[in-house]
Amino acid sequence: MKRHCQECGVEFFGRRDKKFCSDPCRNTYNNRLNRDETNFIRNVNYTLRKNRRILAELNPNGKTKVHRDKLVQKGFNFQYFTNLYRTKTGNTYHFCYDQGYLELEDNYFALVVRQKYVGQ
Repeated sequence: MKRHCQECGVEFFGRRDKKFCSDPCRNTYNNRLNRDETNFIRNVNYTLRKNRRILAELNPNGKTKVHRDKLVQKGFNFQYFTNLYRTKTGNTYHFCYDQGYLELEDNYFALVVRQKYVGQ
């Protein structure tokens, strides 16, 4: 039975349920279908890694205090973080993997490193 490849349109022979003429055509087709989702995930992961890198750079000793302007200047995006940690006193730390921050008064942030990551 003659069929046409869903990617390139070439006529091919083979199993009844075969949809593509080759593995490269199958891969190209599926990559094109998933491109938008993959790009979104790639961009989110890039932003999370960048946020973590900024926090680690500004906090080499494991605990420090910085002004919001310093984070913004380096390109920190406050909308992206991996998890939250609420303390018994009601403070909420935002974490980008193991690097975290707590909003303080007057646009200052306490930067911390979580020694034991939440997922472990």
